[in-house]
Amino acid sequence: MLPSLHPGDRLLVVRRHGLPLRGQIVALHDPSCEQRLLVKRVAAVGPNGVTVLGDNAGASTDSRSWGPVPPGSLLGEAVYRYAPAARVGRLPVLLPAVVRG
Repeated sequence: MLPSLHPGDRLLVVRRHGLPLRGQIVALHDPSCEQRLLVKRVAAVGPNGVTVLGDNAGASTDSRSWGPVPPGSLLGEAVYRYAPAARVGRLPVLLPAVVRG
């Protein structure tokens, strides 16, 4: 899947209550470095947590590295890109590609 976001994109993240839906783009703290924020796409929600994947599998650190994340660790859903001006608009909700491994 082609990346939906690019370096330098500025996003509006809205806090949500309850579980996210598959395909939503969410913000979360990096499980390996709490000071760093990540933006990933929800691939699955299950009893073990939320599986998040990057849109660029070859360049992403995501649930394939650290497993599902607790739903409480999600900060919210990224819903709108407000910069750069040429790319302003609502973010797409896409289903992530199937992960094989």
